[in-house]
Amino acid sequence: MWVCSAACTILHKYASIAAIHILLMIEENPLPLVVLYSTVLTLGLPANVITVFLTFLEVCRKNVLGVYLFCLSVCDLMYLGTLPLWAIYINRGHHWEWGSLACKITGYVFFNNMYISIFLMCCVSVDRFVAVVYAMESRGLRKMRHAVIISVVIVVVVAVGHVPVFTMTEGDSEKTKEKRCFEPSDPSVIVTGLNYARFFIGFFIPLCILIVTNLAIIAKVQASTGLKPRAKVRIRNLALAVILFFLVCFTPYHVILLLRAINFHFSNGTCDFERSVYTPYTISLGLSTINSAINPVFYVLSSNSVHKKIHKGLLGLRSSSRSSSFMAASRLDFYTEISRSVSNLC
Repeated sequence: MWVCSAACTILHKYASIAAIHILLMIEENPLPLVVLYSTVLTLGLPANVITVFLTFLEVCRKNVLGVYLFCLSVCDLMYLGTLPLWAIYINRGHHWEWGSLACKITGYVFFNNMYISIFLMCCVSVDRFVAVVYAMESRGLRKMRHAVIISVVIVVVVAVGHVPVFTMTEGDSEKTKEKRCFEPSDPSVIVTGLNYARFFIGFFIPLCILIVTNLAIIAKVQASTGLKPRAKVRIRNLALAVILFFLVCFTPYHVILLLRAINFHFSNGTCDFERSVYTPYTISLGLSTINSAINPVFYVLSSNSVHKKIHKGLLGLRSSSRSSSFMAASRLDFYTEISRSVSNLC
């Protein structure tokens, strides 16, 4: 027993040392984060541009789900638009050279679109849940007008909720020697309140919604007799992947926000904790950007109908003829086909 305990202590010690070395290496070398931002931008930009085009066509066809997906794609594009500035900022040793106003505007756009994206992901999951689990009943509930109103309300509420960003000292890059832009600094009541709101309203509640709706979709699909086993496996894997990547992308960042908020009540005005989470905070913020490149794959480009339309479109371009494949009547999302297949269960 004593040997096992001693071994565990030694392993924990070496693991802690290794973790510290990794964090120091990332803090001293900005290249990994710069590469991450550049990769997300390179992959996410064309994927979201294609998705904006395809979802816009679905909106024109009065597809309710297309409204949420179109807004999500536009939101992700705006989110990606801030990444070049963050990459340059990190590459310059976390020195913001464009003034406090530019820092606050960039931060405002960045955080706004992060949470608009999260809430729209919830809308997509809830809409799919209603369409699949309540296929017959949802025909009169899922309307274009409702989708547009919900999307507008989300944008307005999140935009108003992030107005305090312009009053936060974390955005006053010109007032500090280091010229930091929205990085852990002196804790304040405004920052603490915003961190609590981000964790519970912007992360925990959406996570619960995603888990409940996607697991319900999986259960309904597994009970369906109208779908092939291969299709069931594909749907299950995609639903689980949505939950998994949401956890990977957003959990580290929001856990740190919660810890910062809790620490505010016990810090006695010191910044020791803020300094200790500086590097993990930077890394977690980088992880959160991956979601904007993954969304088009999970929500649009994974659809079989989209694959066929893109393939036909490319064939049409090669033959120099006008392709009408992108104007096909098939739905963007394969979940619309699921709702038809499981409707006989309701």
